[in-house]
Amino acid sequence: MFKSFWGSQEQQAQPRPQEISTDSWYPPSVVSSPSSSRPTTPSASSSSNFSIPRPPDRSNSLSNVSPAEAAGIIALLKDKSLDDLRKLLSDKDAYRNLFLSLEPVKTQNRVRDELRNETLQLTRANLEKDPQIMELRNQCRIIRTTELAATQEKLHDLESKKEEILNFYSPASLLHRLQEAMNETEEESEALHRQLLDREIDITSFVPKYKKLRYAYHKRALIHLAAKTSVPN
Repeated sequence: MFKSFWGSQEQQAQPRPQEISTDSWYPPSVVSSPSSSRPTTPSASSSSNFSIPRPPDRSNSLSNVSPAEAAGIIALLKDKSLDDLRKLLSDKDAYRNLFLSLEPVKTQNRVRDELRNETLQLTRANLEKDPQIMELRNQCRIIRTTELAATQEKLHDLESKKEEILNFYSPASLLHRLQEAMNETEEESEALHRQLLDREIDITSFVPKYKKLRYAYHKRALIHLAAKTSVPN
C-alpha cells in the first residue's frame, strides 16, 4: 500500500518535458530540446520517457556542415545550461549573438570586411585618377584631330606614290614600254630609209645612222622576247 502510494507520488512529481513547437524559425538540429545541460546519447529508456514531436524534414534546405564546424558548435553548446539553451530557441537576439560568436562566422565576416575595404580603396583610387584620365582623353582627341589627320594624309600620299612606282616598274609596264621603244625605233629607221630613197640624205650618212637604229631595234626585240618567255602572264 505504502509502496503504491510512494510510487504514485514519484510518478506525479516527475517533470514533463517542455514540448517545442515544430513551427520554430530555428533549424531542426537546434529545435530539438536537450534533456540536460550536456548532450547525451539517446537510449531506449530515454526515448520511452520523452516523446518530442519531430519537425518536418528540412535537410534539403540546410547546408552541409563539416565535422570540424560541428565539433566547434558542440563544444560551444555543451557547457550551457538548459535555460540558456531554451533561451536560444526563444530569443532571436541570443541566437544571433551565438551565431556571430562562431569562429567560422568570424572568419567569414573578417574576410568580407577586408574585401569591402580593399574595394573601397580601389574605388577611391580610381576616382582620384578620373581628372587625369579626362585630361589624357582630351589630349588623345586633339592628337587625333590634328597631328593624326596630317600624318594620315601624308601616309596616303606616300602610299599613292608607292603604287605609282610599283606600277611603273612592274613586268607588264616594262614590257609595254619596251614594245613602244621598238615601235619608235622601227618608225625612225623607216623614215630614214625614205629619206634615202627620196635622195634627201646621201649613202655615207645613211649607213651609220640606219645601222645604229637597226641595232637598237633588234636588241630591244631580243630583250622583249626573253622577258615575255620568262615573265608569267
